[in-house]
Order: sequence, then structure tokens, then C-alpha cells
Amino acid sequence: MNKKIFIIMGVSGSGKTTLGLLLAEKLGLGFYDGDDFHPEKNITKMSAGNPLTDEDRYEWLNRINKSAINLIKENKSAVFACSALKEKYRELLSENIQNEIVFVYLKGTKEIIQARINARKGHFMPSQLLDSQFNILEEPQNAIDIDLSKSPEEMIQETLNKINKSEFGLVGLGVMGKSLARNLANNGTKLSLFNRFVTGKEEKVAEKFISDFEELNQAQGFEDLESFCKSLQTPRKIFLMIKAGVETDEFIDKIKPYLEKEDVLIDGGNSHFKDTKRRIDYLSKDGIHFIGTGVSGGEEGALKGPSIMPSGNLDAYKYIEPFLDKIAAKDSNGQSCCTYIGPDGSGHFIKMVHNGVEYAEMQLIAEVYALLRYKNGLEPNVIAEIFEEWNKGDLQSYLLEITAKILTKKEDEKWLIDIILDQAGNKGTGNWTTVTATEMGLPATLITSALFARYTSTVREKYADFAFEKPISQSPIVLEKVENAYKLARIINHQQGFGLIKTASDEFEWKLNLSEIARIWTNGCIIRSTLMEKIKEYFKIEGDLFNIREISEEIINSKNDLKSFCLASIESELAIPCMLSANDFVNSLNSDLKTANIIQAQRDYFGAHTYQRIDTERGKFFHTIWN
Repeated sequence: MNKKIFIIMGVSGSGKTTLGLLLAEKLGLGFYDGDDFHPEKNITKMSAGNPLTDEDRYEWLNRINKSAINLIKENKSAVFACSALKEKYRELLSENIQNEIVFVYLKGTKEIIQARINARKGHFMPSQLLDSQFNILEEPQNAIDIDLSKSPEEMIQETLNKINKSEFGLVGLGVMGKSLARNLANNGTKLSLFNRFVTGKEEKVAEKFISDFEELNQAQGFEDLESFCKSLQTPRKIFLMIKAGVETDEFIDKIKPYLEKEDVLIDGGNSHFKDTKRRIDYLSKDGIHFIGTGVSGGEEGALKGPSIMPSGNLDAYKYIEPFLDKIAAKDSNGQSCCTYIGPDGSGHFIKMVHNGVEYAEMQLIAEVYALLRYKNGLEPNVIAEIFEEWNKGDLQSYLLEITAKILTKKEDEKWLIDIILDQAGNKGTGNWTTVTATEMGLPATLITSALFARYTSTVREKYADFAFEKPISQSPIVLEKVENAYKLARIINHQQGFGLIKTASDEFEWKLNLSEIARIWTNGCIIRSTLMEKIKEYFKIEGDLFNIREISEEIINSKNDLKSFCLASIESELAIPCMLSANDFVNSLNSDLKTANIIQAQRDYFGAHTYQRIDTERGKFFHTIWN
């Protein structure tokens, strides 16, 4: 067993010392009574019949915490008895040992405990203070519950049974599932792992995976769902890393008979946010919780710390929060890049938009590469040096960083990038983002252009026989203009993405915190960047990026460089759909250059759809007999 600190908690008279001594004896561990850590002033106060304040308790709890930390440093497990009635008390007890601490909550009615106290002698807390303890009690959501109505022998057996069970389950041992499992294990979580059994294809996957990694030596592997569910502490917490769509629905129906009220299923796949809402409603009828959770970071992020975006029932989230927090990436302030997003499928919604923004970020880098390679005539390694230099400043991003590394890779003295087939795949989230944007009537033009660029790449081979003349060589574009164009296009991409999130938040009444979403995207996820760090701060003061002075100045100062980028690319016959979309979007902000009025007049002409006028108040509509 990994080293653990067991805290037997509950109100006075619940039998913490009795159970703690029994547990310590069964496990061969040292026992420490929390009452022994009280400073003399606390004992005097309680003996006089006066309840302790939070200030009184701070020194006491801090003493217990330091003792527990020292035991862990000495590679020792131990059992403590401590009331730990409030969540903030438990947080203090857990400080710096979150992965090692286990709370065992002695749960019983006031009547049962009152009878216990009345029978006790020589205890410095009078029984009349029991009411004050129940008044401040905040029942833990991440503790092992033990029924106080049972005998001490039955209670210790129940405790032993439960602490020997796994804390957390994970289903689906693909690339992401395996990485998340190792991450959880490395952070002290006792795991049960399930992978389906397919004769000749997937046999003993979990067992083989466990044997391959030392950090999984406490994990259990399963191919049988019932046994898997029975191996978990209740309420069960099960992370699903399986294929989104029908497969997820089918698995839910398979596992549901083995679940109980308050159990939590966590869907970490790229599910559609409407499917997540439907699954929440379906399972809630049986008291089972479903948390839709976006996970970004790829294989490496899942192992070392991803960005995690959970949504659903807030109370259910609290069951899983400690587990997700400890495996998530950390932001620049050391805070977990995991936060409760909101109700329904809002977590999967923002993951969908995250991926849409990611599509456009990738496409923009590809277009910058194309201009530098085919217009300016630079070799991949030289472009890599440019990207590396940019990555030291405001343009820093994970995607720019990995692209620089990609461009230095050779195979048989050839640039590997030149050997890779010029076709880009997709898994659907970019499409969902585009469809959702059109349903909401929002111009996510860069995301849409990036998606269709991928589609176009798959049909290009059909027309390979087209005989295009080589474009006339023009002088290279100044590198500073390329940098400014790229910077502006990225701003527009993020403004459109977050605009989609804000609109959905308003429409579905999710009350999303845009700054907090940006914060958890500053590390761990694929679109982490210096720009995201700035956006986190911008959203603390303004809900629309274009209303930020620094952003509006960037638009004004860089729009001509964006135009130059587009003109140079067109002259060289380069496909730059995202840069053109960014340029078009900037041009559309100029209210002096009108085009939509022509369209509305056309609609009124053939369909009597009416129009509004600039010389009357908004909301008043007109129709003209045009012929």
C-alpha cells in the first residue's frame, strides 16, 4: 500500500478513538488522537463549556497536519482521530498531503451520538456542546462513510473492506485512457481499470497495461463490468475514455445495472454537448450523476497534466474534484487547470469550441509557413528558426513551438514535412463548432475556413492533372508584416471563439466565466499561449475582446500588414483561407463600406422580407414596391 494518513472523523462521541485504535491495530500502524494536539488554551475553553472558534482550531489542525507530513516524509502511514467537521478544516489537514490523506467519516444520527456521549466519563467536552458540533458539521463528499449504528467489530470490518477498494475507476485503455490512468496513479490514486474483452483482439488489456508500469502496482485490471464496479468505493467515480456517440450510449446501458444512487460517470470523450445533456437527464432519473468533461492536451498532456473542463451537477462535481484537480496542469500561479464550467453539457461545449479555435490556429500557422516557404523561398529549418524566435515573445504558443520542431525533422536527408501526404484529417469537433455557430447566427469565419481547408485537402488529388502555370516570382514580403498579420489573425480567431461561448452561455443560461475558462486554457491544453494569458485578464474587465483598447489598437495598427500578407499570397497563388477570412472580417467592421444593405434590399424585392432604415429608430420595418 502507498503511504497513507487515515483521518477518522466525526462529531464528538461518534467513536473516533475506538475505531481509530482498531484500524491502527489491524493495519499495524501508529495511532494519534487529535485531542492530544490541542493547545492548553483550547482544552481550558472546552472544559468550561465554551465552543471553539475557527481561530482556536487553526493552530490545532495545523499541528496535526505537520505531524502527518513528517510521518509521510519518514515513509510511514498512520491513523489519526480528528473531528474535521468543516471542509476548510479538512483542506488544512490535507495541505501538502492531498494525495496521501484518506478521511473515514463516522456517520450517525444525533440521537445515537447523544447516547454515546451521556455514557462517557472523563471527557473534557460536555454533551450539551453536541448541538454546536452538528450545527457546523459539513458532511464530506470524498470520504469513506461508516455506519455508526453498527457494532465496533462490524464498523472495523466495513472500514477495512472499503479502504481496500479502489478510489477511482477508468474505462477505456486507448492512448488517452492509458495516459490518464498513469497520471492518476502517479498522483496517489488507487485505481480499477476496465477494458472490453474482444477475442483475439483485446484480451487482458488492463492486466498487461498494469504490468508494464511500476506506478500501477496498486491498480486492479478487469474485463468484467460487475467485478469492476464492485471493486470501487462508493459513491463510485468512473472516468469513461471511450469513443463518443453511440458507443458511449451503449456502454452506459451496460454499466448502469451495476451502479447505485450518487455514483458518478465522467465522460472524457469528445461528446456533443447536446448528447451530454440528454445523458445527464437519463441517468438522473435513477439518482446517478453524469459529468461531461472536456480533456485537452493530447497523449503527453493526459500523462503530465491536461486542461480539464467538467460540467453537470455541481454537487456531483465535488465528488470528483480532488481527483481531477491533482492530475490537471497548473497555471502560472500553481492553480489547477481544472474548474467547474457550469450545468448541462457546457464542459463539452467549450471543449468543442476549443477544438474549433485549435483548427484555425493550426491552419494559420500552415498559411504562414506556406508564404515563408513558397513566396519568400525559405527552407523549413530557417522557418523553424523564425518560429522559435517568435515563440520567445507575444506570439508564444504550444502549436508554434511544436511546428518549429516539426520543421527541423529529416528522414533520409529529406525534410519529413515534404514526405507527409498533403491531406489533413478531422474528428468532428470542428464541424460541430461550425454547425453550432451557424445555428446561433454567429460569424466563426476562421474556424469554418479552417474546417473547409481540411476538407479541400482531401479532394485535391482528384484534380491533380490541372496544368497550372507557375506564378511569376515577386519580391519576398517583409518578415515584420508576416508577424503582425499572424498576430492579428489569431486575435480575431480567439474573439470569434469566445464570442460563440458567450452567446451559448447567454442562450442556455449557463452563466459561464470567460476569464476562468481562459485561465484553464493557459496550460495543459493544445491552444495554450501567451495570448491566452492576456485574454484571461481581459475578460476580468470586459466581456468582448474587441472592446479592449489594446486589442482595438492592434486591429488598427496591423490591418494593413494583414492585407499585405493576403495580397502577397494571392500573387503567389497560395491558398490562405483563414488569413483571407481574418482580413474579410476586419474589413466588415468598417461601417462606411456597405454590402449587406444590397442583400436586404434583394430579399425585400423577391420575398417582401422588409428592411430597417438608418434614418428611423431600430425595430421599425419597411417594405418597398420595387417595380
